[in-house]
Amino acid sequence: MPQQLAQLMRPFEDFFKRQASGGLVLLGTTIIALILANSPWSQAYYHFWETDVTLGAEDFGLTMSLHQWINDGLMAVFFFVVGLEIKREFLAGELAEAGRAALPIVAALGGMLIPALIFFLINPSAPEVHGWGIPMATDIAFALGIIALLGNRINRSLAIFLTALAIVDDLGAVVVIAMFYTSELNPLAFGLGVICLGILIVGNQYGIQHPVFYTLVGLALWVFLLKSGIHASLAGVLIGATIPVRPRHSYKDFVQRAELLLDRYKGMDHTSGPFHHEAKLGTLLALEHVCHDAMSPLQRMEHEMNLWVIFGVMPIFALSNAGIPLNLVDLGASFTNPVTYGVALGLLLGKPLGITLFTWLAVRSGLASLPQGVRWKEVMGVSMLGGIGFTMSIFITNLAYPDGPLISSAKSGILAASLLAGGFGYFYLARLHNKR
Repeated sequence: MPQQLAQLMRPFEDFFKRQASGGLVLLGTTIIALILANSPWSQAYYHFWETDVTLGAEDFGLTMSLHQWINDGLMAVFFFVVGLEIKREFLAGELAEAGRAALPIVAALGGMLIPALIFFLINPSAPEVHGWGIPMATDIAFALGIIALLGNRINRSLAIFLTALAIVDDLGAVVVIAMFYTSELNPLAFGLGVICLGILIVGNQYGIQHPVFYTLVGLALWVFLLKSGIHASLAGVLIGATIPVRPRHSYKDFVQRAELLLDRYKGMDHTSGPFHHEAKLGTLLALEHVCHDAMSPLQRMEHEMNLWVIFGVMPIFALSNAGIPLNLVDLGASFTNPVTYGVALGLLLGKPLGITLFTWLAVRSGLASLPQGVRWKEVMGVSMLGGIGFTMSIFITNLAYPDGPLISSAKSGILAASLLAGGFGYFYLARLHNKR
């Protein structure tokens, strides 16, 4: 029985370890970005990201700065994986059952509303008010990285709760971006994007599973959304939502095909050394294809893409976006700006207050119950980790403000709050364990 339980927990453990390791890589690239931005090579660092890159022919292609390609292009891959995670969670994860889903959904809602309200109260007028969405997001990689450092000193149910909460948080950020951070709409490009989305949905309904189909049509959807004024990264979420769930082979079909191929393989000559003859190699390759088609396309793509996003896309995003000047003059100017402490208070105070308060309301009203073995003090500790905003917060910052001091002020607030939230959350939860 313990061995069976360990096998059931393995997918979550693998996901958890990847996210935790990704948090360390993300921290490392953030430190590198800060060092470069405050070194003698700072001008070269900033100019490098503004280098124009053209994909396609000169008269028929896309030209954007390297910084834009990362924020609009690479981050669409990040949002694609977010879309896959959201779909999986609502179909078969912590959010699949109403009873289990209620708590992280309500907690995430509180963790979005209260920080936005705090920011709005501090920055009620334009253009500063446009950043109200910045303190709403939780960075799952950094938050789970802190959980990993705590090890067995924290209830595993808390890690699952935090993961589900962060995924709902990502969904809320996607909705906020789509509704409130969209520029002037181009109807023709938007219409063509809707047609591409329709093609993806039809392909899903007809059982098309080949990734090339979703890549090509998804690329067209990304281009049309980019031209429409809606942020192109949302194409990633939409593509992720259309990836098929059901595998090509059912359990019964898979077992029959696999047993047939294994029986054929057993009857072959196995004395020929490490190299296989054509029939033997063909049998092994056929078995590989059968195993491939027995997996859910969504789960397979999420597993394959997750590593690229955690160890590729997110570190590159941090390297290009986390570099802010830390000299005393600029830093002093940032921390006297209402945007900075609006973001910082939203993450440091609003996140834990909103998550804890709305969790209490959900439990008090009978809508949900706390995970087994979890205490309210531990909920408060996890809610502190919800104040680590980083990736999504920086992403929304780039949408909320044009280039200039407001972006630097917001990023200063994000970095300071994320560092403090991580430190407070870690030491608070570690102290709780020591008191047991």
